[in-house]
Amino acid sequence: MGDIFAIGDIHGCFDQLSELMVRVLEEMNADRDTLVFLGDYIDRGPASVEVVEYLIRLRASLPNTVFLKGNHEEMLQNYLDGLDKHTYLINGGRKTLEGYLAHRDAEGRDGGPIPEEHLEFFLSLSDSYQTEKYIFVHAGLRPGVPPDQQVPADMLWIRDRFVRSDYDFGKQVVFGHTPFKTPLVQFNKIGIDTGAVYGNVLTCVRLPRTVFFYA
Repeated sequence: MGDIFAIGDIHGCFDQLSELMVRVLEEMNADRDTLVFLGDYIDRGPASVEVVEYLIRLRASLPNTVFLKGNHEEMLQNYLDGLDKHTYLINGGRKTLEGYLAHRDAEGRDGGPIPEEHLEFFLSLSDSYQTEKYIFVHAGLRPGVPPDQQVPADMLWIRDRFVRSDYDFGKQVVFGHTPFKTPLVQFNKIGIDTGAVYGNVLTCVRLPRTVFFYA
């Protein structure tokens, strides 16, 4: 297995994603290396539709790509399923839906605002991804619980209890969800959400070298 390139929360920051991916693709060996996205592709930022469209095209050209689910993708699904509309709208979802409506109208499509290909992408997202040395997850893991007994709610939503923990999960956990000014690097975890949507940088970590790229 080659190197792993993991990218933190994008939140509709398409320009930063495009800039970062130029560097990542220059560094990657597409036949050997793996690219992992940690979720939260949408909401709050200006170009969620463009981000998802880019990721779908990227998946078609790079088979060694893993897309994890973030809590914002879960909120979107709950909104679409009619389970909880309020939570999604007040957490940046309104901007995403407005973007999809604008694209539908510009394309002259009928039906719902979100294209079928995008809906299929959201449904295909995984809760976690593991290698011999790493566990990749959106938010983190519950301390004291073996990795194979973790529940999706924690993997998508947990924050302080995980971030403050020195629990050894047996592998280093690479996560997003909780924004830091600079990446958090500890023996048991690496946090790479650096708040791109809040005016900071979008981050990629290259493993096992623990080298960071920013845009």
